[in-house]
Amino acid sequence: MPLSPADLAATVELSRETFAAAGITAEDRVVVALNSDGDLAGGLLTEALTGLAGATASVGPRGRMRLLAALEAVGATTLVITPTGAADLLARLHMEFLVDPLDLGLRTLVLVGEITDQRTCRHLAAEFGARVIGVYVDPVFGAALAWRDATDERNPLVPVRDGLLALAELSEDAVLAAAPGKSAELVLTPGWHSTLGGATIRTGEVVDLDGSSGIPAPTHTVGDHVLIRGRWLSLPRLRAVLSKIDGIARWTLEIRRDGTLDIATLKVAFARPSLLKNPMWHGRVRQALAAVTPVTIQVEVLPEVSETSAPPVIDDRRGHHLGSDRHGR
Repeated sequence: MPLSPADLAATVELSRETFAAAGITAEDRVVVALNSDGDLAGGLLTEALTGLAGATASVGPRGRMRLLAALEAVGATTLVITPTGAADLLARLHMEFLVDPLDLGLRTLVLVGEITDQRTCRHLAAEFGARVIGVYVDPVFGAALAWRDATDERNPLVPVRDGLLALAELSEDAVLAAAPGKSAELVLTPGWHSTLGGATIRTGEVVDLDGSSGIPAPTHTVGDHVLIRGRWLSLPRLRAVLSKIDGIARWTLEIRRDGTLDIATLKVAFARPSLLKNPMWHGRVRQALAAVTPVTIQVEVLPEVSETSAPPVIDDRRGHHLGSDRHGR
């Protein structure tokens, strides 16, 4: 969401407070390996860290060799990265670069932007010999609002200010006080924003409540956006651009995490035999995907013609996305 200069300054200051509460100090030298645009704005977080850490560099999410060079050049003690990005870096350190992760001298890994599991967090902590914390960055404004020790699933999110986060029913516009054994949607109550201070905004992120105090980390997503590699993909926009391509009978978006990174594949069934091996039509599909998301989505054309059309299907093999219909949950 676009921010006015005053709201941007408030967002940066709020994020700075969160990083400070998480233990980042002037003794830290930080490298940020995130996108500098869109819904996971590394540029905004870098600006927040610049007024807090002793040194800060933003290198973007791509290029593990470049990231390794930046970590060594900066003498980084802290790395801000997505969980799958950290896991992929670790794998490449072992298999390609032949570098011992402990030799990097990282003291803190700050994980943002994705749903992950405690096994991965504990593994990263052991391999890097570092403290692993999760920082919750909201998908609407890009502000860092809360943090937690990510190595123990019992640790709740700790908002840096009161009243920033709340929980809501999935199927009703009602804020929950507590509901053990239920799932609830994380909602924003952005009192720091100049015009939306009184609003309650759904995030599309779902938590599982177990009766303990505090707000747990999100474990699922719900609604018209799906989270892939830390970026939110709008399903209505995807449906809209694909509906304009003549000859598509049905399609399935498959998302999986077989290794360290999310892999998204669009499986397309065409209605006419002439389109099965038509490179121009396949190119139109790829261009449509590039128009709605910076995330790479592979295109797989199904070998058989589909004579009947069918609604789109979202097949999340990770088990993260609960569906588009909140009322059906």
